[in-house]
Amino acid sequence: MMTMTTLPIHTLRKIIQETSPLIHNITNVVVTNFTANGLYAIGASPVMAYAEEEVEEMAKIAEALVLNIGTLTKREVHAMLLAGKAANKAGTPIILDPVGVGATSFRTETAKHLLTELNIAVIRGNAGEIANLTDQTVEMRGVDSTAKMDNVVTVAKEVAKTWDTVVALTGETDVITDGDHVYTVDNGHFLQSKITGAGCLLSSIVGAFVAIHDDLLEAVTSAVSFYGISAQVAAEKQPNMGPGHFQTHFLDVLYQISSEEIDHWVRIHKFNHTEGDSL
Repeated sequence: MMTMTTLPIHTLRKIIQETSPLIHNITNVVVTNFTANGLYAIGASPVMAYAEEEVEEMAKIAEALVLNIGTLTKREVHAMLLAGKAANKAGTPIILDPVGVGATSFRTETAKHLLTELNIAVIRGNAGEIANLTDQTVEMRGVDSTAKMDNVVTVAKEVAKTWDTVVALTGETDVITDGDHVYTVDNGHFLQSKITGAGCLLSSIVGAFVAIHDDLLEAVTSAVSFYGISAQVAAEKQPNMGPGHFQTHFLDVLYQISSEEIDHWVRIHKFNHTEGDSL
């Protein structure tokens, strides 16, 4: 275990609570409410603005822009491009969640088009989604990854270098890399995979951490660990918990978790390159 951040995770969380960064989300229809509530819970200010007529204005005043391709339409893609270009011009960091990349050519082509046209600060996705942003083809089942890869560090580093970004490849063990430095996070709970939008909310929470901390790699790693810790604490609230109660407790913990709990549960490791790229 190690804390890798210049500022402890609980300090970054406190800054979010004190400054309430505005996070502009162009996200999918399935997770809008959960994402907004989760951002409110950590102290950020969510806004869901999709109309082509206003996305440029909103992206300019936001502290971070989150682009989530979960339920794509051509009109929404155009809005993402407009917002993204305005964000780049204003210096607003962009987080891309490439939901279901590899499942259809439309999703894959859209994600790569956004990465080509925009300066994306962070990509957050599962192993299959991240792998499909390279020349690899990994089978997807709907928007869920069926990938069981033993080279996730190599894949994450390749995507980070290819697109000049920080990659958060999330799964049983999370991998965060800028292409050179690699951290792994062993926080989280399996019930996260049993509720809709857990990954999508994480991408937006990554946006909140990036909004208030200049070191991208540290901000993303801290956000991923904080989120996983909150899931672990939530799952301990009652025995034999199901997804419904977990979702409620999870939102509560995102709001209530103490600095002591964060420090106790944090599991961040610097990846040892001499061991190869398998986890």
